[in-house]
Amino acid sequence: MSAPDLDTPRPLRKPGDTDAVTFSWADTDANLYGLARVATGLGADGETSTSALAVAFLGRDPLGAVVASPADAVTATVEEPLSRWTVRGTGELEFELTFEALTAPVGFRGRQAVVKAGGMEGYEQLCRVHGTLEGRAVKGLGQRGHSWGNPDWDKIALTRSVAAWFDDGGVALSLVRPTKASHHAGEAAWGAFFSPDATLQVDEVRLSTTTDEAARPIRAAIELYLDKDSEYPYRGAGEVLTGSTLELGALRMDVAFFRWHAEGRTGVGRYDLIRRA
Repeated sequence: MSAPDLDTPRPLRKPGDTDAVTFSWADTDANLYGLARVATGLGADGETSTSALAVAFLGRDPLGAVVASPADAVTATVEEPLSRWTVRGTGELEFELTFEALTAPVGFRGRQAVVKAGGMEGYEQLCRVHGTLEGRAVKGLGQRGHSWGNPDWDKIALTRSVAAWFDDGGVALSLVRPTKASHHAGEAAWGAFFSPDATLQVDEVRLSTTTDEAARPIRAAIELYLDKDSEYPYRGAGEVLTGSTLELGALRMDVAFFRWHAEGRTGVGRYDLIRRA
């Protein structure tokens, strides 16, 4: 599939079909963090609708949050397929950010366990990010993901999106817990590893999480076996820097940004948790 095809929204054919792009970013020097998502979906009545959410932080202090339908408050533009995008927020949260890909996309699709459990296919890329957020300059690292499919929240207990970003690469994880499972071990998992030498999918992913009294992630550890012959895993650990909770109708989203430590390096990233409210 060509770059323009991958970056083009997927057709919505049946109720519940969704196509979404998610942007997340961190500028640790300026202490600025944020996430924005724009989605299109097909409702039970056959009508297409758009929605958007965005949240941003200055350190531990929220700068603003948007949960809107239609998605007029947040817009995303493909400037160059799989290479450069612009995302803008207007109204309650003002931002204009350019994302420039640092890596090729790594995808999850077909009959992979995370796709079967969550109903969504897609890919992730690490990015450089620059622009403005509430009048403040942003220059940092981030991630852009594109996903599409038909998630069945009657069968999903929760989903996790976890990422660690470093100047020379990083990791991205996606996990889905079916309603029949009760802990991490029962979650379908997918991972991607990004470095100057390799960009690859990781099949063996392990994640452990410590939560606060409200079940929000505050610490986490990851282990990735980068290939089937790996004797030792790639390991990382992180702790929360800032975060908040967004109420999304029938769902609740805990958005957090983490400081990550892996293989002697320190970076930044995200840990998003979506569950039924």
